[in-house]
Amino acid sequence: MKRRNFVRFAGTAALTPGMASAINWDRVGGVHNAPVWPGYDDAIVIDALAGPIQFNIPQEGLPLSSAALSAVRGSGITAVNITVNARPTENQTALEATAAKMEAWMAEAERSSNVLSVTTTVGEIRAAKASGRLGLVFGFQDGVPFEDDLDRLDRFYQMGLRIVQPTYNVQNKIGTGCLAPNDSGLTELGREAVARMEALGILLDFSHCGPQTTIDGIRAATGPVSITHSGCKAVFDHPRSKDDATMRETADGGGVFGVYLMPFLNPAGPPTASDFMDHIDHALDVCGEDHVGIGSDQGIVPLDVSGDFPSQFDAVSAQRSAAGIAAPREDTVPYLPELNTPRRMETIADMMAARGHADRVIEKVLGTNFVRLFGEVWS
Repeated sequence: MKRRNFVRFAGTAALTPGMASAINWDRVGGVHNAPVWPGYDDAIVIDALAGPIQFNIPQEGLPLSSAALSAVRGSGITAVNITVNARPTENQTALEATAAKMEAWMAEAERSSNVLSVTTTVGEIRAAKASGRLGLVFGFQDGVPFEDDLDRLDRFYQMGLRIVQPTYNVQNKIGTGCLAPNDSGLTELGREAVARMEALGILLDFSHCGPQTTIDGIRAATGPVSITHSGCKAVFDHPRSKDDATMRETADGGGVFGVYLMPFLNPAGPPTASDFMDHIDHALDVCGEDHVGIGSDQGIVPLDVSGDFPSQFDAVSAQRSAAGIAAPREDTVPYLPELNTPRRMETIADMMAARGHADRVIEKVLGTNFVRLFGEVWS
């Protein structure tokens, strides 16, 4: 299905305030009309790549609206790895733009302290759960803000940085991204960066890294690492996905592999919840129940594809393509219509239960695997 046709189709399913999702969840009242996994409200739920609002697509910005804060509060998500690095602009370097973005999210957390909190320890994540707030774990999806000076990592760490992806989709001075035609692997500076981040207690994330850079990074690290948001190449072969050997090596080192909710789950048309579950099942088969999680690559606020969204989305897609950072299938709206709800993690738990996964496995995938990893790296 072409993207424009999909937008027209998805417009009937797009979640706007008060509209029910595919599992009949009322966003306002939070009422399910279908059987649910009973452990969700008590579980620590970690989305290992997410945020209150969407990335890379047109949507409201900061400060968050009352509707956005309401969606966050009702989501049941305990903490998210939120991307706070920024690309350079005409007026700011990557360092300056990133520092400004981090400061903006810190200000938002202070302004909305009854809903949000910046979390840098597992104890703070547990406190966020106890208080019903969303923990914001600051993460980078590119090493460009510090690649010229690794001492900057110390400053960013003091500002709350806890997860770093060395490269995005293209090459930088640290290593190679998954869309680059030739992956020369982790550079010498990259190896120094890995050592520096491990010494600080920053979790390494190789989600967007190229195959060789990913393997080099896993092997250069002395402790466990993560792939917070990716897919299984054996289920659908996409540049953003990882092969079984890489997934297994991540797990063998104590790391966690997170599955995303992106168009990269299937070859054509809008991906379905069943496509997502196929990746979850395969990851569990390859990595084991202690090493799989979820990194949705979504905003908690549902995506509304009505109105002028198609033209705005086209403009952003063109910008990303011109910059050489657009992955194949990015011309498909980046979400799963069936999971376009603040309670998507609960829906995933329901689907796992329906596929016969034990309660302990569901709880691990929802968040305790990432909590365990955070504790091992951040301590």
